[in-house]
Amino acid sequence: MADITAGMVKELRERTGLGMMECKKALSESDGDMNKAEDLLRIKSGAKATKAASRVAAEGVIGSYISADGKLGALVEFNSETDFVAKNDEFVALAKEAAKLVAEKNPADVEALSNLKLASGQTVEESRKALVMKLGENMTLRRLARFETAGNLSVYLHGTKIGVMVDMAGGDDVLGKDLAMHIAASKPMCLSRDQVNPEVIAREAEIAKARAVESGKPANLLDKIVEGSINKFLAENTLMGQVFVKDDKLTIEKLLASKSAKVNTFQMFIVGEGIEKKVVDYAAEVAAASQV
Repeated sequence: MADITAGMVKELRERTGLGMMECKKALSESDGDMNKAEDLLRIKSGAKATKAASRVAAEGVIGSYISADGKLGALVEFNSETDFVAKNDEFVALAKEAAKLVAEKNPADVEALSNLKLASGQTVEESRKALVMKLGENMTLRRLARFETAGNLSVYLHGTKIGVMVDMAGGDDVLGKDLAMHIAASKPMCLSRDQVNPEVIAREAEIAKARAVESGKPANLLDKIVEGSINKFLAENTLMGQVFVKDDKLTIEKLLASKSAKVNTFQMFIVGEGIEKKVVDYAAEVAAASQV
């Protein structure tokens, strides 16, 4: 049997919001497999799916740019080791300048962007290295997204930690801003049902069925229960199906129809999403050192 550590229990608790003893038991039953333990808790307790934001650990900033005519735009993510550096004016300015370069020069990837020159004459990489030397902390240019549209672009930054860009046809600036803010708040995984990965749907179906069996639902109702659960999951996790944060009587799909507008695509960057930052247990290090 796998050794279940306090750190594993803590991570599972953060993923599911359930008690420590429940999490420890689930990890024991799944032999330490975090994903299997999460699924087990969702089946037994109805815990919701993991939110990506709950796993965010790295620091940094999202830089954005939209051209004056609203046709070109970009988002970039720069990571830093601490929130202190993420708030540094020069670091924030570098992210903004880099986003403008992405929109105007269309670099193929992060490496290509790093070699482009800023207004100062330095490349993005040279500017990054200079800041590393000045501030004494590593910084990484992580990812970029570029938009070019016949419609109009809207952007919303929640501080410097979440950046959303929306490519929309029709509507107006107010609608575009509202949609970007909605996406930042509700975090849809994609635009519509047909874009959801079939593997994700299959996993949700398995969990819904197991949950129904666990609660003693009749076998002849299982298919309908699973179908209802999948429909609910898709409504909550796709932009078109979500309820508008400013009006709970409207879905985004209905809101767009009322404005004769259409979302072509969107992009959301959350600082550090998917990055696991090492947590140093200084007490444990001191204890271990004292035994040497």
